[in-house]
Amino acid sequence: MNGTAAPAAPAAEPVVALPAALQTPLDDADALWEADRCLRCGGPTAPAPCVLACPTQIDVPAFLDAIARGDLQSAATIIFLANALGGSCARVCPVEELCERACVLDKQGRYPITIARLQRYAADWALARAAVPLTAGPRNGKRVTVIGAGPAGLGCAAELAGLGYAVTVVDARLEVGGLVRYAIAPYRLLRDPLPAEAERLAAAGVQFRLDTPIDRPERLRALEREADALFLGVGLGSDAEVPYPGDDLPGVWDSLPFIEALKLDHPPRVGEHALVVGGGNTAIDVAREALRLGARHVTLLYRRSEKEMPAYPHEVREAREEGVSFEFLAEPVRFLGNGHVDQVQCRRMRLGAPDASGRSRPEPVTGSEFLLPADTVIMAIGQQRRTEFYSWIDGLRLDHGLVVTDPCTGQTSVPKYFAGGDAVNGGATVVQAVRAGTVAARGIDRYLSGGAGA
Repeated sequence: MNGTAAPAAPAAEPVVALPAALQTPLDDADALWEADRCLRCGGPTAPAPCVLACPTQIDVPAFLDAIARGDLQSAATIIFLANALGGSCARVCPVEELCERACVLDKQGRYPITIARLQRYAADWALARAAVPLTAGPRNGKRVTVIGAGPAGLGCAAELAGLGYAVTVVDARLEVGGLVRYAIAPYRLLRDPLPAEAERLAAAGVQFRLDTPIDRPERLRALEREADALFLGVGLGSDAEVPYPGDDLPGVWDSLPFIEALKLDHPPRVGEHALVVGGGNTAIDVAREALRLGARHVTLLYRRSEKEMPAYPHEVREAREEGVSFEFLAEPVRFLGNGHVDQVQCRRMRLGAPDASGRSRPEPVTGSEFLLPADTVIMAIGQQRRTEFYSWIDGLRLDHGLVVTDPCTGQTSVPKYFAGGDAVNGGATVVQAVRAGTVAARGIDRYLSGGAGA
């Protein structure tokens, strides 16, 4: 299964209603006008709401003021100082739930500042010119290995390089980025600007060992011997395995291979009817991608009600506006077809008592089976946790398959090991992963400098 001199502003305030992932890059005039709408709220004792809402605490009013003054160098410097993946995050962050939702203008019934588009504008300008290099600190003789080249690992590596550590990032993939490169829907981000963001790290001395899987304990032991500390930024594993009769039929996909095929330019043929099983943000992503691949009818099947969906409400709304249909309180029973899936037998569900997650437990309704046509089925019901890999680290404490850390330092129960990102939180946003990597890097610095945990 572009230069920095700002042109004259346009005559009217632009109205932006598209979600951030679908908006085109700002031109110089619109960027100046949009940045100048910012009220520059907040101050030394009371940060602006948008800053507080950003996990990496980017000084949004400061970088918007720099853009409004035509100083893109300063704007990008502010962004990348806080977030090593500032360009990528400008494309994939759920700003509707974070900085833009917190914007004071939104509270006044006006359009919030389109912070993500302005961040992308400044970051892309800088990355195209290598205008904001990552400054490596004086070498301190200590070596740190970062396992995983995803957002947590890259955030950690960038911070460590700035602190003077010799950093090596190890990843099984051929390219950096982790879930950003291989598991986030391509309509949000296909590949760029990840290579340029990684090049900032490489130019500061970060070494990358790609195409290097750590697939047996001996390889992990070798990394332990050559490092003074290690950071686990390995994320989650493959799709959760829930067997259904007929799930081996061609046309039945797991969500991660489906998205990866798109990201690597091998788009599947989805046919006329596509069915997505799941209720999270990944399910929404693959449903919207199925529409872009040409499916005329895309249905998302979820066993609870819309209220219980873990997907962001704005994502659900946008998917519905694009044409995705929703079949709530229903689950698949079996996949049917002769040589290829063509139907899915489903059944109705009702909500019972709360389960361990605190949500009402879905229970099947006897005799409620029904059929839905499906030329393609994508299962998006979650990911497995890397418990086998973690078992190779003696004494590593887990909680339901997730690595337990000190939230202030990222340090695990094994002092030499630190962790952050999805491996710890079970799956959150890219910007939260970057923040976790940065926090862990500072924890590693304290540890290796003889501070807490040494």
